[in-house]
Amino acid sequence: MPKIIEKNPKVLGGEPVLRGTRIPVARVVALVVHGYKIKDFKRDYPDFDISKKDLANIFTYYKNQIDQK
Repeated sequence: MPKIIEKNPKVLGGEPVLRGTRIPVARVVALVVHGYKIKDFKRDYPDFDISKKDLANIFTYYKNQIDQK
C-alpha cells in the first residue's frame, strides 16, 4: 500500500483513505476522473500536500483493488 493511503478500522469503517485524513481513495479517484486537478486539491485541502506521484500511486492502488474483486 502506498504511503499516501492508510486503512484504519476506526476511520470510515476501514475504507482506504488519504493518510491523516478522512478523504476516501474512491472519492479522490472520482474527483480526478471528473476533472479535478492538483491545484483544486491544494485549494480545497490546504493542509494536505498531494503530488502527481501521489495521484499515480492512488490510481494504481485503486485499479489493483478493483482487479482483485
